[in-house]
Amino acid sequence: MELNELSYKIIGCVYKVHTELGPGLLESTYEVCLEYELLKAGLAVERQKPLPVTYDNIRLEAGYRIDLLVNSQIILELKSVDEIAPIHKAQLMTYLKLTGLKLGLLINFNVLQMKTGIKRIIM
Repeated sequence: MELNELSYKIIGCVYKVHTELGPGLLESTYEVCLEYELLKAGLAVERQKPLPVTYDNIRLEAGYRIDLLVNSQIILELKSVDEIAPIHKAQLMTYLKLTGLKLGLLINFNVLQMKTGIKRIIM
């Protein structure tokens, strides 16, 4: 599936979860509900996927985890915060760099209108 088509499908699932639950819940709640919706939509999802770091030609398990990886193509970094900080964007950009993937979605569920809570990061 092409990246734009896949991201469109993902965003539809994000809107569905946000419409059902609204803002104010824990990130972990949105994560399991979004995983369910993505699976229901026929997408392959890996939740809390370990992300090793290669440093000095050594692979290190540093405890990093991707919230959701969809179809092995798009990283979803979920938040439930008052506002997205620059460090949140930097975190997703680092995950993209470490994986070699091109597209990530930074999703903040703690917003009144979901359209203001989605940031698309392209590498």
